[in-house]
Amino acid sequence: MVDESKSMVNQTVDSIEDLSYEEAYARLQEMLVALESGDLPLEDSLQMYELGTRLAAHCAQKLEKAELRVRRWQDGAAAPFDGWRADESN
Repeated sequence: MVDESKSMVNQTVDSIEDLSYEEAYARLQEMLVALESGDLPLEDSLQMYELGTRLAAHCAQKLEKAELRVRRWQDGAAAPFDGWRADESN
């Protein structure tokens, strides 16, 4: 498991900007499973957590770009995306 996690981190670090939303999300899910297993050494867990935050940011950026595209298609009409983030709904 430890070797697999190091491999996962190395592969993702090298190519994070090239990942599609789906690929980044899938890797994020794999990392979550590995972290939740509790089998990783502390340093590997920290590296994986750091990378996970970068993947999450990458996914958020991809979603924001998709939202902008949809808003453009709507020709300036009110979009149903207002408040789609949990932190904005409060």
